[in-house]
Amino acid sequence: MDLSYNSDDNAFRAEVKEFIAEAFTPDLQAEAARSKNGYISKQGHITWQKRLYEKGWAAPNWPAEHGGAGFTPTQKFIFTQEMDAAGAPHSIPFGLTMVAPVIMAFGSEEQKQRFLPDILATNVWWCQGYSEPGSGSDLASLQMKAEDKGDHYLCNGSKIWTSMAQHADWIFCLVRTAKTEKPQQGISFLLIEMNSPGVKVAPLVTLDGPADGQQEINQVFFEDVKVPKENLIGEENKGWTYAKYLLEFERGNPYSAGLNRSLKKVKEMAADIESNGDKLANDPDFARKATDLERQIMVMEATELRIFAEISAGQNIGPGSSSLLKTRGTEIQQDVSELAVEAIGQYGFPFVEDTLASTNEPDVGMDGAPMVVPGYFNKRKTTIYAGSNEIQRNIIAKAVLGL
Repeated sequence: MDLSYNSDDNAFRAEVKEFIAEAFTPDLQAEAARSKNGYISKQGHITWQKRLYEKGWAAPNWPAEHGGAGFTPTQKFIFTQEMDAAGAPHSIPFGLTMVAPVIMAFGSEEQKQRFLPDILATNVWWCQGYSEPGSGSDLASLQMKAEDKGDHYLCNGSKIWTSMAQHADWIFCLVRTAKTEKPQQGISFLLIEMNSPGVKVAPLVTLDGPADGQQEINQVFFEDVKVPKENLIGEENKGWTYAKYLLEFERGNPYSAGLNRSLKKVKEMAADIESNGDKLANDPDFARKATDLERQIMVMEATELRIFAEISAGQNIGPGSSSLLKTRGTEIQQDVSELAVEAIGQYGFPFVEDTLASTNEPDVGMDGAPMVVPGYFNKRKTTIYAGSNEIQRNIIAKAVLGL
């Protein structure tokens, strides 16, 4: 197995770095550095994604026939590595990474022509409607109804934990179109306009204390919402198949570059903090924890390189590998955020509601301190979303270990 990069790969890495240096402008850098939850302003995300679009890199995972970047598997890996290492804003995934592949695979030609160009150009903002108040990890128990009314469906119910729904123009939803003995068989995949009469978005306030309009998650209510039949993806009652297909695009991304960047920031803060008459960075207990995390991230990077080398060689890695990356990557994310909280100590107490707002006042204690504790709270979600890590371990046991 060859884990080395060739000259073309190295030239591509240089091109990505050059693009980041030009396109990731100081205003976007400032927003990214001040984010509590990984999101910046809506306009900031749109600006960044349109710069990627102009370069032809908005959709690294799309096939070229639909306007994708046409990257090789190695180029996709390098692209993600460099973006994470620079701390660039992540592309909003709900359109580009989630619903678009489903439309490509299962949508009609009319749906592809209608939706894909606007998704690629970030002319519309999408959100995901999967979880419900009583249906999270047990997603097949969802209850939101879509009744057949001839030329349209009448939708009633709600979706919860809906990220950035306050900005969204569209939502893709799993809805119940039939009562069946096996609940997975009565689910369909619908596309719903967020400005439809009867749709209401309610913010869910989380422990990171978001400012008005900056909340990450919401609950979306649907009351007698009419959805045209042409917004059904694929066949009625086959939505569970499409949902499982989508989840493979929600997992399987590399983590190591972002983890290295986060740990570097923690170590930089520790170098400025006094502890027992010396810098915290020199404290043996802190150094031991930081070194152990460095070791874990190195192992993570080696695993990523192995998996993406297999992909480059045309091998089918299966669901177990993407579950492995998601499980270890999110756990290390939480460990790094916990070390950050330990490092800043009392400087984590001051609360700043709107960290994205411009201010002339310096942060209490050190630059970046107001984002540490909110970031720690926010990272608690990572081992739960996209399939909890407990479920991922079951997948690994079956797909990798054959248990």
